[in-house]
Amino acid sequence: MENQKKVISANKKNKILTELSRYIFMILGCFSYSLSLRSFLIPNEIVGGGVSGAASLIEMVTNGVVPAGICIIAINLPILILGFKLMGWKFILNCFITTATLGGTTELLTLFGDKLVFCDDKILAGLYGGILQGIGIGLFIKFEMSSGGTELLGRLTHHVISFGSIATHVALFDGLVVVLGAIVLKNPANVLYALILIFVSAKLSDMVVYGFTKSKMCYIITEKAEEIADFLISHSPRGVTLVQGEGMYSRKEKGVLMTCVKNNQVVALKNAIKQLDENAFVIVCDANEVYGKGFNHI
Repeated sequence: MENQKKVISANKKNKILTELSRYIFMILGCFSYSLSLRSFLIPNEIVGGGVSGAASLIEMVTNGVVPAGICIIAINLPILILGFKLMGWKFILNCFITTATLGGTTELLTLFGDKLVFCDDKILAGLYGGILQGIGIGLFIKFEMSSGGTELLGRLTHHVISFGSIATHVALFDGLVVVLGAIVLKNPANVLYALILIFVSAKLSDMVVYGFTKSKMCYIITEKAEEIADFLISHSPRGVTLVQGEGMYSRKEKGVLMTCVKNNQVVALKNAIKQLDENAFVIVCDANEVYGKGFNHI
């Protein structure tokens, strides 16, 4: 009974620490995202996608009379209210806390004035802004936080009009903001800068979520499965799994070997297979996350 109480107490502590870490990293993500707006995007009149892009455009048009941080909260509020029924109160509450924090940090950084403006080159501003936004978005995704925005709006419109995917709806809203920014600011080049921003942001967010240790998943379809498997096991710390298969055209029995290797081991793997069975059929694809012996602990 006493051991059971200790286990329950330890589980409660772990839950508290997990929730605490989520909100700490959410604040860091908001700070990184806000810094991208205040240091690079707004000073260089670059309008990205999403609610933050629309908020930035409003601040630019009003010459700072309507600040971006307040706009982020104001635009998100009706979206969160509409999403209450579809997503539930817990998700919407987390979104509201994240939105309020993001709007607050964006306004807080205005206290530093031009001291935080590090670049006046629009291409570099799009690049550095994308890095900071990618870090922020990656932290939101990794720690299961969300600020709502066009992601939630895309879910809502897809629920009503189910053409395409949710990602298509989100991309349409983001693209609309980018094009609107180019029209209102009379600067077609804004689309180019926004593309740089979005591309870099997507890459960085993937790195934050999945890490820098992407691996390759390899499928080897061969009639010499035992020889190739023995070679791989003796020359590599990676495990190999054999699945028995049959070629539907030749009607011959074939072995399907599955293994994961690091990116820098793919060339050596292909060379080894070529020596043992040059007729083998090899498929190499990305594996964002790999857990187990020789890789990350689960």
